[in-house]
Formats: sequence, C-alpha cells, structure tokens
Amino acid sequence: MSLATLGLSAPILKALKEKGYESATPIQKALIPEMFSRRDIMAGAQTGTGKTAGFALPILQELSKTFIEGNHYPKAVILVPTRELARQVHASFEVYGKFLPLKSTVLYGGSNLTSQANRLKRGADIIVATSGRLLEHIHQKNINLESVDYLVLDEADTILDMGFVHEVSKILQHLPTRRQNVLISATLSGSVKRLAEQILTKPKLIEVDSMGTSADNVEQIVYPVDKEKKAELLSYLIGSRNYKQVLVFVRKKELADEVATELNLSGLKTAVIHGAKSSGERARALEGFKEGKLRVLVATDIAARGLDIPALSVVMNYDIPHVTGDYIHRIGRTGRAGAKGLAITLISPTEMVALKDVERLMGKALPKERLEGYAPKVLTEQKGARKKTNEHKKTDGAFGKKKKSAGVVPKSKKRKTTKRDAFKAYDAAKPKADKKDKKRGRGRR
Repeated sequence: MSLATLGLSAPILKALKEKGYESATPIQKALIPEMFSRRDIMAGAQTGTGKTAGFALPILQELSKTFIEGNHYPKAVILVPTRELARQVHASFEVYGKFLPLKSTVLYGGSNLTSQANRLKRGADIIVATSGRLLEHIHQKNINLESVDYLVLDEADTILDMGFVHEVSKILQHLPTRRQNVLISATLSGSVKRLAEQILTKPKLIEVDSMGTSADNVEQIVYPVDKEKKAELLSYLIGSRNYKQVLVFVRKKELADEVATELNLSGLKTAVIHGAKSSGERARALEGFKEGKLRVLVATDIAARGLDIPALSVVMNYDIPHVTGDYIHRIGRTGRAGAKGLAITLISPTEMVALKDVERLMGKALPKERLEGYAPKVLTEQKGARKKTNEHKKTDGAFGKKKKSAGVVPKSKKRKTTKRDAFKAYDAAKPKADKKDKKRGRGRR
C-alpha cells in the first residue's frame, strides 16, 4: 500500500518522497488510520518496522491543521527509555515535518539542562524526552504540559524494565485528562498490558506480528564456545569473514570496556557505548560507526532500543541479555527496512539455560555451529546408576546401606561436652590444699 492512500497531507508526502519512502509498512497501514480516529491505542510490532512513522505522521498532520503562526507550546509528548532513542525519534519528527511550521525539541539526561531550558523558552510543539529529564524540567517550571493533546509511550516494555514507570506516573499528573494516549511496544507482555490499563481508555489493540518472534529476514546462528575463548572467537569471526560493520552487545559496561580493548588490540578499530559514557562520548562513537570510521561498536542493552544504523548487516551477542525479551531488540538492529541481516550469538556452557529461554520466546530452536578449537568439549551422557563403567557399587541391600571399606577403622563418635565436664575441669585445676581445707570445714557451719 502506498503512503499516499493513507490520507496524509501534501507537505508530509513531499518530505517522505525526499527520503525515498513511498510504501507503507504493515504497522503503518494499521496504526495511521487509528491515530486519525483519536482513540487510545496499544500497538505491538517488531523493531525496525516503521512504528515511529506510524504515530509521528498523524501527529504532525493534525497539529499542523490547528497551528497558529508563532504560537509554539507543547501539544505532543513522546516518552522514550534512552537518550539514543530520543535522538532517533526526534530526528524522525524533524525529517517528516520538514515542510511544516511545527517545532520539536528533544530532552534527555547527560546534556546541558540550561541549554534545553532555553530551547523550551523559544517554544516547541512536540517534545521527545526521557522521563527523568522531563520531570526535572517540570519541577523547575521550564515547561507547561496543560495543553498536550497526544501522549506516546514508545518502547513501553523497556520503560518498565528500566524502572521508569514511577516517573511516568508523576508526569501523568501534569497532563490534561482529555488527550489521545498511544502505547507502542515490540513485546506486549503482561506488565505492559497492566500499564496500559492504568493509562489507556478502551484502547484499540494492534498486533502486526506475533510477539516474541524475530524478523524473517534475520538469520540467527549460535556458536558454542568456552567462556575464556569468547573474545578470541569474536575477533576471529569478524576478521576471517571480513565483516565491515559489526554491532556487538554485552550485558555489563565493565565487560563492554574489556571486549572493546581486546578487539582494538587485535587490530579491529572499536568504540564502546554504555551508561557510564557521557552523552557526547556516546554520540561521537555512534556517528563514527555510522560513517565507517569504526569497524566495531560494542554496546550494552541500554542502547539496544535506540540505535538506528542504516544497512547494518551483522549483530553479535557476546552473551544472552539479562532480560530475555531484549534479545529481540538486539537482533532487531539488523535486517531493518526489508534488508537481510545476520545475528550471531556466542554461548558458553553456563548460558545454556538462558538460551533455552530465548528459544522458548522465539518459538523455535536456533541453529548451532561448532568451530574446532573454540567449542567446549562434549561430555558423553552417562547411562545407568554408575558414573564410570569400572566403578563398583558402594551400596548394599534395598536400603542402600554403605559397605565398610576394608582396613579402615571407623572413627569413634566424640561425646558432647556438658556443663558438668566444665565443673570437673575447674575442680581438677584447684590446688590440693584448698580442697583439703574445704573438706575440713564441713559441718562446722
């Protein structure tokens, strides 16, 4: 279906055409008409399927209809979990609204609060923000949300996973009751649906893909490997297969730094982004990766939702994420916009249970490949009661009474000491003369 058939205005279609967007994705075909109906919506679709355009285009069109020249104040708020996603969503609004008089701004932590406040003073119609930073501006009275017509929670499952739901609840207290609420998520878990019950009123449910499945155009491969050989295998795969651009995900920021150091030492130009890095450091690393100055970018899951890297063909999981659902978001960084992608996961023996959780989520077993020299040794499964074929039974009879080993004298059981033993020891330590005197003294009193 063409985007032109969805009732979008000429200025928006012109901006989309400049970017080469003409066909609507399944989520856009389902979401855009419902946005125009002004109903509350709970939508779920895979990452990289065009959800942002699905809610951004109708908001831009409706706000432009009622816009009064020079009258810029917050009319739409889009809440996101990470600064990377905030920048990405804001950039999309800028592109789609290129030929409209509306203004948008982005607010997130790690950036100068005063400069953001100054931008708010100059006016903005659309606010894209992380919940914590928006609350700071509300408390400092830098922003008034009493005229907001649209509230969008993008990547709602991550907002919950990262513990931002209490901040969202506080923000809701500053919004008008009459507004359109939209909750967008890649997975519609039970916790997401409970959040929807608190925010949405009789919402329209939109599910384009079955939740917990990956995009069909992403090939997934698992490599069993000894834990201490993971970094070596990672370097080998990137180098030997000549991957030009690789995004590597790890659980912890300390491990991210270690992996980046190892890759740089092996000759692969690598940068790292995680929560301990400043906003400027993360932005420079991401830009360098996009521009091809870096071959590898190592990131923690905090960045999994907000990275939009055109034509990224390879994602590598150094480990299984803490939250199983984040696996979908990791591999969703590749295979975007209909392109083919490859997702490689390195699994140590201690992560097999976590891998089973991922496979249960995906609804299928992931193919595994073993590389000689890296894969852990396969231990043949022992059958029967004996662990070794030459091991003799050490039990006797139906009740499993242990046989006594020949030549071994059983240790005598030590008697438990009592207070009586302590008194005896005390009396024994007394001088004999004292005992004699005490004996003579009996009966005189």
